[in-house]
Order: sequence, then structure tokens, then C-alpha cells
Amino acid sequence: MRAARLITMVLLLQSRPGMTAAELAAELEVSERTVLRDAAALSEAGVPVYAERGRTGGYHLVDGYRTRLTGLARGEAEALFLSGLPTALRDLGLQDAASAARLKVAAALTPALRDTPRTVAGRFHLDAPGWFQDPVAPALLPALAEAVRDDLTLRTRYRRGGAEADRALLPYGLVLKAGVWYLCARVADPVEPSSVQDGFRVYRVDRFVSAEPDGGRFERDADFDLAGFWAERSARFARSLLASEVTVRVSGAGAGRLPHLVDRRAAEEALAAAGPPDGDGWRTVTLPVESPQVAYEQLLALGAEAEVLAPPALRARFREAAARMHGRYR
Repeated sequence: MRAARLITMVLLLQSRPGMTAAELAAELEVSERTVLRDAAALSEAGVPVYAERGRTGGYHLVDGYRTRLTGLARGEAEALFLSGLPTALRDLGLQDAASAARLKVAAALTPALRDTPRTVAGRFHLDAPGWFQDPVAPALLPALAEAVRDDLTLRTRYRRGGAEADRALLPYGLVLKAGVWYLCARVADPVEPSSVQDGFRVYRVDRFVSAEPDGGRFERDADFDLAGFWAERSARFARSLLASEVTVRVSGAGAGRLPHLVDRRAAEEALAAAGPPDGDGWRTVTLPVESPQVAYEQLLALGAEAEVLAPPALRARFREAAARMHGRYR
């Protein structure tokens, strides 16, 4: 446990020199006193680590000191070779760089771990695109990726519906979701500032008509968290789609299938808020849905395991569907 922590500390200082004891303690999930002891232990073991005092001080390694990756365990090495999506790297124009990086890591591994690339490739494959669609990389994806990597300001033209709009964007990050690429960017010249929180928006990459660097660079917001931003926007988007409500009684079997037919989170929250089952094991659920039409198509799959109570028009539609089906099988 301590040996792994010491190795992590050295690697942190290699990549982020000048980290304070407090920063190291937070990163390693230990106390600052433990960081002091670990720094002393590394120094005694011959690792040239030293501390500088003052407001701009922190822990450093002597210039030029590097450690090889001989401390990798098999699981850690496997995780490294599994961490890149081959199709995503190719789409971003990073396939050659990723191959070179894997070769360098493989060369640094101990002989006992040299078979890691082969064993991982034979056991795991990451397939990001969704089913029933051919993964096609948007033509402008490599250019957008370069702008994201180098913090380049962009002048873009974006297609929304039947219209196109010009936008000056600060590209913060790219996200691959179910085979579709999205750009998370701050609007440099928002037309409607009040409608854009912090100026950030999400754009489908395949809807960009053009994207050209305008010769400028921008300074990134140090507090921007791409993963957190995407999770919040995804949840907000999912909630925004659920603009209607239906009241439905479901059997025990229907309750078990409901999260697989409608929005999972909405179904789970509705079931949790519902009262206990009645004497027949049925529960009445108020369920957020996208629209009555979508609810009809989704809940029809429950068949006799559900009874729609409201709205009346939707209940009438299910009654008609049940009558037609009864006529077919009579």
C-alpha cells in the first residue's frame, strides 16, 4: 500500500512539480504529516525530492530526474492499454500518436508484463457506436479536436433545423456519446446571453458546416470540469424532454419492466414515490413522459400488466386499442 503511494507521489511530482503538501495529501487521500514522512522516505531511498518554502514553493524533483514505469502492476498496465477507444482515436486524428505512446509504454514494462498488449487485445474490445448505425466520423472532427487541444478560438457556421448561424466559439471539449460526437464550447459572442448559462452550449459535431481558427487563442476557465458539465447537461436535457405526465397502474411484473421501456431515472423515481401495492399487488404511478403519443407507444408494450388512468384521452386510446386487439384474437 505504501509502496504504491510512494510511486504515485513521484509520478505526480514528475507531471506537476511544485505541488504543496496539502495538494499531495488531497491527491493521495492521506494527511499532510504522512506526505512529509513519505517525502523523507523517498529522499532516503535515493529519489531526489526536495521542498521549497514560500508562497510559490512546494515539492520538486531535481531537474532531469525521471522514473521508468517498472512499478506497474499487471492490472495497471492492462488498464493503460484498454483506456483508448480505437475508433475515437482514429476519428480525432490521434491514432499514430496513440500507437507511438503504446510502444513507449510497452518498452518500459518489465519482461513479465511484456505480453500485456497482446493479452488485453485478445480479451477486451471497446465498441462505442450504438447499434444499427454505421459509425461515420464527421469531416470537421479532426479540426475541432486540434482547436480543443490548442485552445484555438473558432469562427463556425452551424446548422440548426433548416437554418444556419455564424458563431464565434471557444472549444472546451469533445464528448463521444453512443457513436455521436458533441462539442462543448463557450459562446464568444452570445446573441442571447440570458438564455445561455455561463455562455456554454453543446453542439453536435456533424451539424457544423464550417469551423475555422480565427488566429486567436483563449484562456480556459480553470474550474471547468468537462465530465461534470456533460453529466449536468445530459440530465437537464433528459428532464426537459419529459414535459407531460400520465397516471398508470402497474402490476409487479409491469413495475419491473417499466424502467426498461421509458426513461429509466423517471421510472425509478416514480416507482419510489408511489404508495405501497394494493391487495392485488398493483401500484399507481405518476410518470413523467415526453408526450401522450410517446407514452402510448412505450406503455403499450406492457400489455395487460398496466392500466392507464389519466389523461382521459390517453386512457380512451388504450381502450380502443384493447378492443381492436380483442377483435383480432376473438
